[in-house]
Amino acid sequence: MNSQYIDLDNWQLAVAALLILLNVAISLWLRLGLARSLLVASVRMAVQLLLVGFILEWIFALSTPLPVVGIGLVMAALASVSAVRRTRRRFPGIYWNSLLSILGAAFLVTGAALAGIINVHPWFAPQYAIPLLGMVLGNLLTGVSLSLDRFMQGVARESGLIESDLALGATRWEAARPLIGDALRTGMIPTINAMMVMGVVSLPGMMTGQMLAGAAPTAAVRYQIVIMFMIAAATTLGTLAVILLAFRTLFNRQHQLCRTRLKTIEGTQG
Repeated sequence: MNSQYIDLDNWQLAVAALLILLNVAISLWLRLGLARSLLVASVRMAVQLLLVGFILEWIFALSTPLPVVGIGLVMAALASVSAVRRTRRRFPGIYWNSLLSILGAAFLVTGAALAGIINVHPWFAPQYAIPLLGMVLGNLLTGVSLSLDRFMQGVARESGLIESDLALGATRWEAARPLIGDALRTGMIPTINAMMVMGVVSLPGMMTGQMLAGAAPTAAVRYQIVIMFMIAAATTLGTLAVILLAFRTLFNRQHQLCRTRLKTIEGTQG
């Protein structure tokens, strides 16, 4: 395609920022108490994205893999912390479990896509590796958070039934398998829903961005399909890993439920 990419100036960003005043006006009119939060969130978002833009310009100029891998590790660590902070319960080692699950799933799937599907040369090319990893992590942390919270909620709610099954001779896997399956389904729901309506109800951000940059729609679609398959695979692997690690923590080798390891935390982020 010969479509021309339109660069945006600062004055155009300022005009676009006026759109947020509609939200502020509605909040003030209905007395929602969200005006201050909207303004703070808008300023924070703009500052964060502008800083990321400057940082990415430096990152994209890198020609060695270590800084790129290091940035990926930081992104995965932040995603793992965010996933746990959205849950309402905790157990010993939950942050490590989240980090190992998210890091392993995201790096495995992104690495396979870069080296085996897209065939990026070199494999660590920042303009490919960082955006793809970021999209995978953004969706993966949601799945991990939902599944982990659902599993711990199920253990707390069904603890009496679980202990009855264990007392009657069931293994820890037999007692926990329904909860594990339910948690995995919960973690996969957002990805499945997004895939079901993609292209019909919504146009994904990456696909839209590529077309705005002048890429042919068919080329943008192919990239988006690859991204969605990556997200689905990483979400499945990450949620399965974090639930199995939680299962090993809350159920010991003597096939007992360790209820005392599960704590409810007040004031967690929703």
